Amino acid sequence: MDPLNLSIFDSDEDEFVEDIVLHRNPKVFKNRINYLEEYDDFEFFKRFRIQKPTFVMLCDTIEHQITSATDRNNAIAPATKLFLALRFYATGNMLIAAGDYAGVSKTSACNIVTQVTEAIASLRPRYIKFPVTHAEKQIVKEDFYRIARFPHVIGAIDCTHVRINSPGGIEAERYRNRKGYFSWNVQTICDAKLRVTDIVARWSGSSHDQTIFSNSRIKGVLQNNEFGTSIILGDSGYANTNYLITPLGQTNTPAENLFNESHIRTRNCVERLYGVWKRRFPILSMGMRCVCL
Repeated sequence: MDPLNLSIFDSDEDEFVEDIVLHRNPKVFKNRINYLEEYDDFEFFKRFRIQKPTFVMLCDTIEHQITSATDRNNAIAPATKLFLALRFYATGNMLIAAGDYAGVSKTSACNIVTQVTEAIASLRPRYIKFPVTHAEKQIVKEDFYRIARFPHVIGAIDCTHVRINSPGGIEAERYRNRKGYFSWNVQTICDAKLRVTDIVARWSGSSHDQTIFSNSRIKGVLQNNEFGTSIILGDSGYANTNYLITPLGQTNTPAENLFNESHIRTRNCVERLYGVWKRRFPILSMGMRCVCL
C-alpha cells in the first residue's frame, strides 16, 4: 500500500470525530420547582415543616451564605437549596432521595445540606439567647409561674440524644449511649413557651448530663450570679445548687409533695420541647442514616 494513501484514512477519521463533536447531545437541565407556588400553606408546611413566611424570611437571611459562586451550569438557587435541606430534616431520608426531590445528584445534595445547615447554625446568636433586660427576665419568670406557681424560674434544662451512625475509629464507643445506640447528647434550656434559650451540642452520647452542664458556659453565668435570684429547673440527674433546683429525692410532708409536683409540671416544658422538636424534624430521632460519598 502506498504510504501516501494513508491520508485517506486520516481524513475519514477526522470527519468521524468531527461528526461526533457536532452531534454531541446537548446538556439537559431539569426544571426546578418553586414549592412556594406549587403547594398551598397546609401542604407546604406538611412537607417542609415551616410556614411559608418563615421560609421566605430564613431564605432572605442566609441567601448570601448559600448563593453559588457562579451562574454557570444551571447553578442551584438559594431557595432550592433550602427546600432540599428542609426536606431532608423533615424526612430523615437518604441523601439520594432528597437530591431527587430537588433535581440534583447525591453528592450535590450532601454539599447543599452541609452548606445550609452551617448557615442556619450561624444564626444561633441572633435567636438562641437568655433574656437580657429586667423586663425580659420578668416576662419569662411570670410565664413559668403561671404553670404551677414555682417562683424565680428563668429556664428548664435537660438533655436529649440525637441519633447518629457510628463514627468509626477507636473513639466510636464514646458515642454509644446507655440505650445502646450512637448519638450526640444535646443539652438545651428553654422558657415556658418552648423557646430555646441555650444549647450545647458537642458532647458524645456516653457523656453524663451533669458533665455537660458542669462544662457549659451557662453554668459559669449562673454561678457568677449574673441572673440574681433567678433559677433553672433540672431533673434528678443534676446536682442541686442554689441556681439549679432539682426535685426532692424523698417526700414526707404535703408541702414536699406539692414542691415536687410544682417542680415537675414547670420543668416539663423542656421535655415537651424535645417532643415538638423531634416530631417536626424527624431526622433528630431517626438519625442521619447516610454519609456523603
